[in-house]
Amino acid sequence: MLEKTYDCTTVEPKIAKAWDEADAFRAGANAEPGAESFCIVIPPPNVTGSLHMGHALNNTLQDIMVRFERMRGKDVLWQPGMDHAGIATQMVVERQLAQKGLPARRDMGREAFVEKVWEWKAESGGLIFNQLKRLGASCDWSRERFTMDEGLSAAVLEVFVSLYKEGLIYKDKRLVNWDPKLLTAISDLEVEQVEMNGNLWHLRYPLEEGVTYKHPVAFDEEGKPTEWEERDYLVVATTRPETMLGDTGVAVHPDDERYKAIVGKHVVLPIVGRKIPIVADLYPDPTAGTGAVKMTPAHDFNDFDVGKRAGLRMINILTVEGAITITDNEDFSEGLTPTREQEAVWESLQGLDRFVARKKIVEIFEAEGLLDKIEPHKNMVPHGDRGGVPIEPRLTEQWYVDAKTLAEPAIASVREGRTKFVPKNWEKTYFEWMENIQPWCISRQLWWGHQIPAWYGPDGQVFVEKTEEEALDAAVQHYLAHEGPWKAWVQEKLENFAPGEILTRDEDVLDTWFSSALWPFSTLGWPEQTPELARYYPTSVLVTGFDIIFFWVARMMMMGLHFMKDEDGNPIEPFDTVYVHALVRDKNGQKMSKSKGNVIDPLELIDEYGADALRFTLAIMAAQGRDVKLDPARIAGYRNFGTKLWNATRFAEMNGATHNPRFVPENTKLTINRWILTELSRAVAAVTEAIESHRFNDAASALYRFVWNQVCDWYLELLKPVFNGEDEAAKKEAQDCAAYVLEETYKLLHPFMPFMTEELWTHTAAEGTARANLLCHTAWPDADFADASAADEINWLVDLVSGIRSARAEMNVPPSATAPLVVVGANALTLERVERHGAAIGRLARVEGISSAAVAPKGAAQIVIGEATACLPLGNLIDVAAEKARLEKAIVKVEQEKDRLAKKLGNEKFIANADPEVVAADRERFDELEIQRANLKTALERVAEAG
Repeated sequence: MLEKTYDCTTVEPKIAKAWDEADAFRAGANAEPGAESFCIVIPPPNVTGSLHMGHALNNTLQDIMVRFERMRGKDVLWQPGMDHAGIATQMVVERQLAQKGLPARRDMGREAFVEKVWEWKAESGGLIFNQLKRLGASCDWSRERFTMDEGLSAAVLEVFVSLYKEGLIYKDKRLVNWDPKLLTAISDLEVEQVEMNGNLWHLRYPLEEGVTYKHPVAFDEEGKPTEWEERDYLVVATTRPETMLGDTGVAVHPDDERYKAIVGKHVVLPIVGRKIPIVADLYPDPTAGTGAVKMTPAHDFNDFDVGKRAGLRMINILTVEGAITITDNEDFSEGLTPTREQEAVWESLQGLDRFVARKKIVEIFEAEGLLDKIEPHKNMVPHGDRGGVPIEPRLTEQWYVDAKTLAEPAIASVREGRTKFVPKNWEKTYFEWMENIQPWCISRQLWWGHQIPAWYGPDGQVFVEKTEEEALDAAVQHYLAHEGPWKAWVQEKLENFAPGEILTRDEDVLDTWFSSALWPFSTLGWPEQTPELARYYPTSVLVTGFDIIFFWVARMMMMGLHFMKDEDGNPIEPFDTVYVHALVRDKNGQKMSKSKGNVIDPLELIDEYGADALRFTLAIMAAQGRDVKLDPARIAGYRNFGTKLWNATRFAEMNGATHNPRFVPENTKLTINRWILTELSRAVAAVTEAIESHRFNDAASALYRFVWNQVCDWYLELLKPVFNGEDEAAKKEAQDCAAYVLEETYKLLHPFMPFMTEELWTHTAAEGTARANLLCHTAWPDADFADASAADEINWLVDLVSGIRSARAEMNVPPSATAPLVVVGANALTLERVERHGAAIGRLARVEGISSAAVAPKGAAQIVIGEATACLPLGNLIDVAAEKARLEKAIVKVEQEKDRLAKKLGNEKFIANADPEVVAADRERFDELEIQRANLKTALERVAEAG
């Protein structure tokens, strides 16, 4: 006999062990001969990571598809793996070294430090895999990959060297996001915008000698200038005064009448003394600030672009740590002849932290009468998400990928429908990013990662090869083939057996996204032409969050199309579908964050409610394009859903329902059985179509309705008289059919709630036998049974009883009270059904005495069922006056709250300034109140009729 209650803490480890021992999730498990392949690559979590709600949602949705297709007999591979997570991992290990009192990274040297990282990875990395297994993820764990394993490293070398030799990887001096704490370039994804209270400093830049212009100072009602003053200076506004040391120009809009006369003239940069040009460019906004914008091309991304268009110099005035460097800076001092006073000021600024220098520079401007004004100003300041300090746009020489060239085929693939985004609206975001793509900076100033396979000769000549030996061969051939000072030097090294001194390796490593961009084909063995690559590439669907469409999805598209070709040389997309899921937020719709204290730990939820309940909750709330508002109370509710199925199985078992391998659905005779078999087929069709269409919430909702409403609430309830009756043939059919329906239900529900369903499947095998297959390897149900007549009849009964129950509840009829039922306007078929199901109607709807009439009796609640009206005279069952008063009071309360919200939502200031999540929550509440009000009004009308 099945245990009275389901204990997830006992069952889940037991089932996980059974799957593991059966190697249930290996590639191709349960595949039919010649089966179509279905492959998903897991978005590789960081080796430092632990399971968060985003992972839980992402992997639940992947697992639903994987288990579904495995049960459909496809050759399935769910490829697991982890990302080496350059910055995050390096920080973890450095922190650990400090805690243990061991030498710091630079003290121990690169080789020893990297060895320490590998040690950490072996001992502590990959904790998240065990957490994913607790969630029920059915990956082929035997195929685990790592972005720095031997095979992935071979793929990275192949791609880097190939792209370099094709001219698609190159070195360039451009601006990057620089983290002054971690001392490395970082990607846009690793930058978070933080709102900070700051200032807008308005600084006066004197015009070169003899140059003045007229600046408007008074305006009429239409904003046209009426008075001017003559100025020998320009006012620029900035949030970062310290960068003015690197200014090389001032930009104004070409149509800005205020400054047209001085375009092409110069200002003299205070403190520095450099003459810098006034240039016209479309970037400045004439309506913002003063309309004149200081240009620091080496320290601002927009200024960099303007600088390139206008031919401005680029002068870096900050060290890698974010300190001022000007006294020994040749770029800074070029063309300048400072006075002693200027030199003294420069020396006072030299070495200052950027924020200390900011205060000092403002003080100097004020002392010289060049500080026009200071305005308080809130602005978004980019911070490194790991280092936690403001990043600096920094002009450095880095390695880049020509992303624009690689993006063209990737744009065409989506434009022409070979790869589809679900929901489709994400295609717009994809196109916006891809069509405006910038060169991709792929070098990082770290030690943990794929070291760039580039070596430099004594004259700086670069040699890019897969190995140092190949690079050395290329270098020797190069230098010996060219006459010059280095030819003899190289010959001398070779003669003295010191070829290792000829080249110096590039110290930088590759951006983590470079190796993960190769994930769909590198994990299958490429560059080797493996059987797995032939079998599982291209992969089928990619499940991802929207935040990495550009950083990961787009780059996989670019790399896959460039390196993977069919027999005719045509590019192959890495996946045909990209399913983009939304965020998991808290129950109030707020984004989860540690600072808000609203982070929900999925492992704690699994401990409390079980993995199945969490999975089902995430699935049923995963509507396309809509964020998941996760309330633990909802998870408790869906745990109850699992309990409902458990109890249904136990009830069926207690009533003799056991597996009968000879049961044939088509041979059933009882209407109730033919109804549930029809509804089962309809559920199979609905769930199948919804999963295929990536409408996971619709699939889960269809399952919920079928299991809770139809199987548990109605089917098993309607079978009670059969189980307790004297008709042995009917009882046997009911027992066999109930067992069959429950078994098919386990199959349908398995992708969503794998642990409980596997346990129920195992338990309900025929007595004394074991199942031929695990449930995860059992064939997906067919939607091949239909009896419309039986379905219509029982659904009519369900609607009638539900309608009566609803009317009783709305009018507060005591549960124990029974009422007569009068059927009005019924045709012959309805009257026949009423007679046939009279006993069930009486028992389930608390009805005594069913009659028919031509006219509805006075004071009766009326329920329309098809062509007929079911009337429930309730006047003697309730206190009509008290109930009427209660409902009227409830309506007033709802209307008051509704009016309050209407005023709030009608306030333009509130809409403009409030958090969008708060506005959305208020609108949702307003809609809920509308429904409540309508329901209360209906109930009041019924009570009025009864009185």
